[in-house]
Amino acid sequence: MFSLYRSFLKQIVLFASIIFAFSFIACSDTKTNALEEIKKNDKIRIGVFSDKPPFGYFDDNEYKGFDVYIAKRFAKDLLGDENKIEFVPVEAAARISALKANKVDIIMANFTKTADREKQVDFANPYMKVTLGVVSKNGDITTEEQLKGKKLIVNKGTTADIYFSKKTDIELLKFEQNTETFQAFSQGKGDALAHDSTMLYAWVKDKPDYKVGIQEVGDKDVIAPAVKKGNKELLDWVNNEIDSLKKEGFFNEAYEKTLANEFSSEVTPDMVIFTDS
Repeated sequence: MFSLYRSFLKQIVLFASIIFAFSFIACSDTKTNALEEIKKNDKIRIGVFSDKPPFGYFDDNEYKGFDVYIAKRFAKDLLGDENKIEFVPVEAAARISALKANKVDIIMANFTKTADREKQVDFANPYMKVTLGVVSKNGDITTEEQLKGKKLIVNKGTTADIYFSKKTDIELLKFEQNTETFQAFSQGKGDALAHDSTMLYAWVKDKPDYKVGIQEVGDKDVIAPAVKKGNKELLDWVNNEIDSLKKEGFFNEAYEKTLANEFSSEVTPDMVIFTDS
C-alpha cells in the first residue's frame, strides 16, 4: 500500500513539473522583444485616428495628418522606408486595448499622457502640448461655471470625457467617433463641446459662428506615443528617436507641413509642439 502511495506521489510531482515547464515556456514566449519582431517582420504597425483632422485622418485613400507624418518618419528611420508601415485606425476608447491585444506596436493617436493610463501602457517622451478647451456658439460659454445644467458633448475615452465625468452638475452626451461628436454639436444636440484645444482651434477656423470660449480647462498635459507595458527595447528606441527629431527640428517641419494652415493666427507653434530637447 505504501509503495502504491509513493508511486502516486511521484506521478503527481511529475505532472506538476510538466505543467510548470509548459507554463514557463508560455510565459517566455509572451515576453518577446517587440523591436526585434518589427525588424523581423519588416513592418511597423501604428495606431492612428482616421477621423481627427489635422492630426490623423483618412482622405483620398491615404492617411494624413501630424501624427501620421511623424509615424512615417519612425518607419523610415527604423526600417529604411516610410512605406513599411501599417496604419491601424483606432477609436479613442480603444487605444489601450489595441496595445494590450498586440494589434499595434505603437499608438500615435493624439494620446494624452495621464497617471491612470501610465499604469496600463508605457509612454515615450512627449512631442505635443495640450489643454482641454470648450467650444460653443459665438463663444458664449466662457467659464466652467456656465456649463452647469448644460448639455456638453465629448468623445468617449478622451481626457475631456474623464475630466467632465467627475462633474455631476453637467450633462454629458458621449460619442465614439469624432465625426459623430462634431456632427451632433453642429446639429445643436449640445450646448457646448469639449475636446483638445488644438483640435478645437482647427475646427472653428472656418466656422465664424463658433468660438473656443474656454481655452484651458484642468491641467496642462502632453501627448506622447505609447507602447505595450514592458516593451522596453521599443520604448527606448522611440525615446531616442523623439530626442533626435527634436534636435533636428523635425517637429517644426511636421507642424508647418500639417498644422500651420489649419490654425488661426492666435495659435503659435510653441503652444502646440516641443521644439527642442
